[in-house]
Formats: sequence, structure tokens, C-alpha cells
Amino acid sequence: MVTTLKPKTAFPATVHQLENGLTVVHQHMPATPVVVADVWVRAGAGVEPPQWSGIAHFLEHMVFKGTEHLLPGMFDYAIETQGGSSNAATSHDYAHFYMTVSAEALADTLPYLAELVLHAGIPADEFVRERHVVLEELRQALDDPDWLGFQAMSAQVYEEHPYGRSVLGTEDLLLQLSPEDMRRFHQAHYQPENMTLVIAGGIPLDTTLELVRHCFRAFPSPTPCPMTAAMPATPWRGVRRQTLHLPRLEQARLLMAWTGPGVNALDEGCGMDLLSSLLAEGRSSRLVRELREERQWVMDIGSGFSLQRDASLFTLQAWLEPDRVGDVEALICDRLAQIGQVPVPTAELSRAKRLLCNDFAFSTETPGQLAGLYGYYGTVAQPADSYTYPTRVQAHTGSSIAHLARRWLSPEDYAVTVLMPEDWAAA
Repeated sequence: MVTTLKPKTAFPATVHQLENGLTVVHQHMPATPVVVADVWVRAGAGVEPPQWSGIAHFLEHMVFKGTEHLLPGMFDYAIETQGGSSNAATSHDYAHFYMTVSAEALADTLPYLAELVLHAGIPADEFVRERHVVLEELRQALDDPDWLGFQAMSAQVYEEHPYGRSVLGTEDLLLQLSPEDMRRFHQAHYQPENMTLVIAGGIPLDTTLELVRHCFRAFPSPTPCPMTAAMPATPWRGVRRQTLHLPRLEQARLLMAWTGPGVNALDEGCGMDLLSSLLAEGRSSRLVRELREERQWVMDIGSGFSLQRDASLFTLQAWLEPDRVGDVEALICDRLAQIGQVPVPTAELSRAKRLLCNDFAFSTETPGQLAGLYGYYGTVAQPADSYTYPTRVQAHTGSSIAHLARRWLSPEDYAVTVLMPEDWAAA
């Protein structure tokens, strides 16, 4: 069982919901001269209708192409002349747009960011030009074996759930999209109830709220938009297996995956992070020590747990010679069975806890790191949940970790994707 502990550190930010429904997360950091403003929108690839696959990421590009009142390039000029920087990213659960500027420049630059995000013009000529950029990004991804392997594995794990589709979409569907399709998607999803704005840095709360109320007061009227079908990501029994033979691949890849607890089970999610660390983080972790250091069966091995709104994802990935794939997969399954049967020793569990809690501490030092942390949790869960992470990690015991391994990392029920060199043929 997980021991219930009280968080040692109170959530240092404040959360406000404005009259229009926009959530604002603010943390005053008086010692820093910079401010990060980060707009998070629940409008990632997970809400795309299948026929519009790729539109959320494409829209991320088009947001920077101006509005009726802001010509293309004016935003970049306004930010860069202040010595600032900006960028954006899209995932299945979110899209977000962020900038870093000096604290005194926020009042002059936040209106530009708000104008772009709320009122993206999506001009037809820019749409056609930027589609070439997006298609080239997709083609480069299709030339990356690790990306291909991950996408094949995701489709295998999630099947008809939106998580099984690429955030980048497909060339055929991207070519069918129109500027009007994108405007409908934008106006349907870029609404205040779907947004979290994080502002962290050297600006006080009262000044921040006054500025935000002014800049984010005029949202577009929502329009009807096709919705994705609500397809649950369901567990399965047995082993789902696929092998891809890829050109120019020198080493084989072994990818093993399991679905995991979502945001409604954060205690278990933190336990899955511990399992990931125990198995394959650092030279003294179980699989790295045995498979890479002692047996030398793999060039490298890693693991990860990705917390998502619906079904999260636990992965193990090894880089190895093709003739070792079967041996490595069998050994991993055996070690997963062991970790589910025997409680993890206290010293080994304490090491993993230190690694995760130290990583958390190191990732909460700058305004940009905090804005990313609060925005992510504010989008998939609640902002304050981010600061419960160390406490939830520390609450786990050897027995609770064994229970999680039995429940989520079955050596009999998983998905495996193997990438092999094109000319490899097993003896």
C-alpha cells in the first residue's frame, strides 16, 4: 500500500480563474529579471477528428503567421527587439505557445502573444506556404527510424484511440485541409475554458492579473467543429507483436510498451516513474546493469513513463544486435515477473526516490521550467498537483511498487515492436 504523506512544500504559485473562464497561474520570482508567459490550450492532436489529423500541429505553425491586425513577422520583431524569444509545441493533450522577455517588457509584448493565439488569421497564401514546411517536417520524421518505431508502437498500443495517430498527421490528409477547416478548429477549441495561462518571473500578481484581463478579454465566438470519436484506450490480453525492416538501420531496436494509470491515479503514476527508474535509469539500475554492463547484450537500454490525460504509456527500449532481440525480450519479461513478486529492497528504492526527487528539484529552478510544469499539469490535471510529485514518490514502498508491476507491467500482456535492418533474416 502507498503511505499517505503530507506535502512538505506548499504550492508556491497562485491559481485564478477569470470571469471569462481563463485559468491564470502566477508565480512571483522577485530575484529574476525575466518573465515567461506560456499559453496552454487543450487542443492537441487528441481532439482532432480523424479526417483532420495533423491540424493541431499545423495550426501551431499558422498561429505565428499573423492576424487581421498583426502582419506576419510583426510578433517576432516585437519580441526579438526586446531581447526576448518565443516558441511553441503540440502534443496529443495540448498545444502551447510561450515567450521569454524581461519583466519590464511584458506589458508591451503580452498583447502580441494574446492577439496571435486568440485571433489567428490563417491567411490562405501563408497557409499554402506553411503547409510545405509542415510536410517537409513530416518527411524528415519518416526518415527517422526511432520516430517510425514509436509511431508504429503507438498505433499498436492505442489502436483507434487518438493517441495512436501521429501528431504530424499524414501527407494525404494535410493536403486535403483548407484554411476554413483550420479556422473552424481554432475557433472551436481556442476558448477560455480550454486555456491555462502561466506567468512566472519578476512581476507581481496584481500587475499580472490586470494585464491579463486586458490582453485576454476578447475571444472569438466559438464555431461548430467536427469532433473526434470518444474511443477508450482499452487493455488487451496477450502479446501484440510487429516487426519492421528498415533501410539504413545498423542496430536493431526493441520497443516494449504497456498502458498505465492516467491523471485520475497520480499516486500510481508516480509509482510508475519509480519503476522506470528502478529498471533502466543509471548504470546501477536493474536492466542497465545486467543487460549492458554485465551481459553486454545491448548497446543501451532506457525506459520512460508518459503521464497522459487518458491512458498513459510505459515503455522500454533497447538498442542491440539483431540476433539478441529474442534473448533480451525474454530476460526483460523474466525480470518484470520478479519485480512483481519480490518487494524492492529499501536501499534500492531509496536510490530511485532520490533520483526522481532531485530531478524534480532541478526542474523547478527557472521561470521557463516552472511555466512548463504548471502548464502541463494545468492542462492534464490541476496545477497544484505538480508540487505533490515528491510527496507521492516518497510515499511508495517496496510492496506498493511490486503491486504496480503486477498490475501494469505484465510479462504476458504487452506490445512489442522490433525494428530490424532491411537485409536481416533470422537464421
